[in-house]
Amino acid sequence: MKTKDCPKLIAIASVSGGGKTTAVRNVTNQLPNAKALYFDDYDFNGPEDLLQWMERGADYNEWNLDPMLTDIKRLLADSLDFIVLDFPFARLHHESSPYIDYTVFIDTPLDIALARRIIRDFAESSSDEILADAGWYADKGRAAYLQMLEDVKPDSDLIVDGSRSREEVCTTILLQLPY
Repeated sequence: MKTKDCPKLIAIASVSGGGKTTAVRNVTNQLPNAKALYFDDYDFNGPEDLLQWMERGADYNEWNLDPMLTDIKRLLADSLDFIVLDFPFARLHHESSPYIDYTVFIDTPLDIALARRIIRDFAESSSDEILADAGWYADKGRAAYLQMLEDVKPDSDLIVDGSRSREEVCTTILLQLPY
């Protein structure tokens, strides 16, 4: 799949609101000859109900990642040094795993991640919408965050403290890369 001269693929994961998109952007800007891919830029076929998916065992292979895999393969053929991937699964998906050289998990406290997500996703929303989302998180959604901490965090090569500043997270990642 990969040859010795291929770009190094670094996957950065975190819970929603954990800082992965910001970290990917900042790390990509600091690395030479690097491109980024963002999970949220794709329309994936995956489990319709995340809570039922978790109850079935959270099999990450249920996600059809073909659109992203196509772009990864295209970029691997380019003369890049690095591909930085905003990707919440680390190496847990059997089709993407062979392409990933190094995984980072940004371990952001759940209260900080939730606050960031509310600020990001609900800036133009009514207080009723914000309260409904917070209620959903408290009743059901938090389980998805905990699932990531159980599955993705231990599957990562580097764990970074997500309560630190964006600059400190980026610097930590760059200093710890084995390349």
